[in-house]
Amino acid sequence: MSMSEQLELVSATKSFGGWVKRYKHYSRALDCDMIFAIYLPPQAEEGRVPLMWWLSGLTCNDENFMQKAGALKTAAELGVAIVCPDTSPRGLDLPGEHESYDFGSGAGFYLNAKREPWSRHYRMYDYVTEELPSVVRLHFPVNGRESISGHSMGGHGALVLALRQPGRYAAVSAFAPIVNPTQVPWGQKAFENYLGDDVGLRTQYDACELVAKGSSRQPLFIDQGEADNFLEEQLKPERLEAVCEEHDHPLTLRRHPGYDHSYFFIASFIDEHLRYHAERLYSKR
Repeated sequence: MSMSEQLELVSATKSFGGWVKRYKHYSRALDCDMIFAIYLPPQAEEGRVPLMWWLSGLTCNDENFMQKAGALKTAAELGVAIVCPDTSPRGLDLPGEHESYDFGSGAGFYLNAKREPWSRHYRMYDYVTEELPSVVRLHFPVNGRESISGHSMGGHGALVLALRQPGRYAAVSAFAPIVNPTQVPWGQKAFENYLGDDVGLRTQYDACELVAKGSSRQPLFIDQGEADNFLEEQLKPERLEAVCEEHDHPLTLRRHPGYDHSYFFIASFIDEHLRYHAERLYSKR
């Protein structure tokens, strides 16, 4: 067993008949130690279960969703495991890594960086799509059926990962995602520093651009709060709505008056997302 496949149990907490467990392991993709969280529903004690990946947003780590989203009761009822990776490499102390909330630590943007000094470690795309899934399949009773969801920067990640890998995920959904990062300040800052000036490379991590290129026909399910402080400057869901309409791409975009960007918003609708995922995870291919 390789170093990245060896797990150290950090904590284990029983919840709704299942277990929230946090594990530490060395990541080859990121060249550092990482911690991830997994919820194993009670059904996992009897057999293999499907899995939903959850990608969190800026400043978050593996704990936010498990503690704040209120998802575990429904996940237990549906028999769906949930894995929460961290949002960036940790413990590196690279120059500028901790200077702002929207770049560096806690802000990996689920891409493979190309610019130094980020390119050696900031390879979250490979970590979330290849390395961590192989670790999870090796150690836990999952059946190979996967879906993906996320919030804000993690919503961006969920959409991009699903659109770039047609057929990989049975379902994809997002809360308040950054849908057009090449055209908004959060994405422009991250892409400039991580990826450089290559426009073609940047568009590979932009959901609007991927839909326009016809990368996938994956149906997209998105919830957006209309009282979100970041709605007009950073999120711009109308851009994804327009490009999906232009290219006849299946999209369900629900707008919710009064809801903001917080986990109170996520907790209000996470049960519907979990049922959406479970229906597709348990359906025959």
